[in-house]
Amino acid sequence: MSSFLANGRVWGDAVAITKSDTADNSYSGIYVGGTGDVVVVTEAGTEVTFSAVPVGSVIPIRTQKVKAATTATLLVGFK
Repeated sequence: MSSFLANGRVWGDAVAITKSDTADNSYSGIYVGGTGDVVVVTEAGTEVTFSAVPVGSVIPIRTQKVKAATTATLLVGFK
């Protein structure tokens, strides 16, 4: 079994994220490969914008959605 470690967290899987306002994008962390804004709906239902996220960042947050308004690229979701 493979795992990924970032910010002290270990994840068992990672998948490319397709940004969408309707699709279920449930993750417990997001890797940002190309700088920009990351707009998510949290597990609790709050919409949050992380502005100007630098390349190589990992955002350790549980999400319901990664919104289409996200301008960051090459996103990977950890599960």
